[in-house]
Amino acid sequence: MKKIIEESLERALSYTEYRNLVSTLLTEGKSTGPNQSEDLLNYSKLNDKRMKRLDKTIKLTEETIAKIKDVKEPQTWLVLTEGWCGDAAQNIPVIHKITAENPNIDFKLVLRDENLELMDAFLTNGGRSIPKLIALNEKKEVINTWGPRPTEATQMVADYKAKNGSLDAEFKEDLQVWYNKNKGENTQEDIISMLQ
Repeated sequence: MKKIIEESLERALSYTEYRNLVSTLLTEGKSTGPNQSEDLLNYSKLNDKRMKRLDKTIKLTEETIAKIKDVKEPQTWLVLTEGWCGDAAQNIPVIHKITAENPNIDFKLVLRDENLELMDAFLTNGGRSIPKLIALNEKKEVINTWGPRPTEATQMVADYKAKNGSLDAEFKEDLQVWYNKNKGENTQEDIISMLQ
């Protein structure tokens, strides 16, 4: 496992590098990942706009700031993501803003489809769900994980699947409305819980 993590970290991007990669690909009419389609491109465009907006508007709670400043040991927070993923677009700017409060936390991102070995070690209910945050200590040992979405959204997904069998376009719209209303608060709560 350590070798997989170390290899992924060698390919990892900073938040700025990741945002620049997604933007550059969009100017070329592409999304991240090996699979290219009109749908993935459109999701990527929408998510790029979402992330730009969230980068400007996300507000951390006083509790979040206080708890994150309590992290004294150096850590790396490695996130598996793709530019077309709606959950990633809603959560990664929040996680980035949290990590920016503490120089002991190094925030890195890798593309899921270029790091399948790592992804397959951190499946959610057997699926390659993203974003997936892997918190590592100084020795690059896993100390915690989070993802692919905040607890309230996870419950919404589970309830909808139990009732309807799968997620449809209507549910995905409802989920985005929830994200917009929640403003990253549930993600902050989850991350704070992860630290305790």
